[in-house]
Amino acid sequence: MRVFLRPLMLVAALLLLSACRQEAAQNTTPQDMTPETLGHYCQMNLLEHPGPKAQVFLEGNAAPLFFSQVRDALAYMRGPEQVAPILVLYVNDMGAAGATWDRPGDGNWIAATGAFYVVGSARMGGMGAPETVPFSSRERAEAFALAEGGHVLTLNDITDDMVLAPVETGADHTADDADFGDRLRALPNKAGG
Repeated sequence: MRVFLRPLMLVAALLLLSACRQEAAQNTTPQDMTPETLGHYCQMNLLEHPGPKAQVFLEGNAAPLFFSQVRDALAYMRGPEQVAPILVLYVNDMGAAGATWDRPGDGNWIAATGAFYVVGSARMGGMGAPETVPFSSRERAEAFALAEGGHVLTLNDITDDMVLAPVETGADHTADDADFGDRLRALPNKAGG
């Protein structure tokens, strides 16, 4: 009889433990940037770069990934490189009181899903690429677009090519591209021998 009681007691104990176990919800409260906050891609201090920033919380990671540009965070969100599901993406509200291009602000994080974005403006982001500028209000986004150019879109309206396409820098890279092509052709063909 004792042989049957031990497994039964073990099963009962495991059931009680699993019933009492509560999953701790991951804290996804947006975090303010500090002098130690680095951009995910560039590994540079974010406070040294102008323009709006973004932070992404991944499932299982307590600390968010920060991005020097909102455009970069949107590209990350749409790219295949995530190591875990994205729980939430926050962006600076550039229409918030005190937010300027050089100092986008502390505590003015908004969920990316509810923001209005100005795409195609004359403003360049923190890494010198065209920026996708977020606002919590459509009216402020429209005022920015009127002053700086571009058009207002929601997150769902932003197409992949708006954030994933290469950025033109204005420099003529034709010679570099030809040299790169020559170097590629000079590599041995491992597949064919």
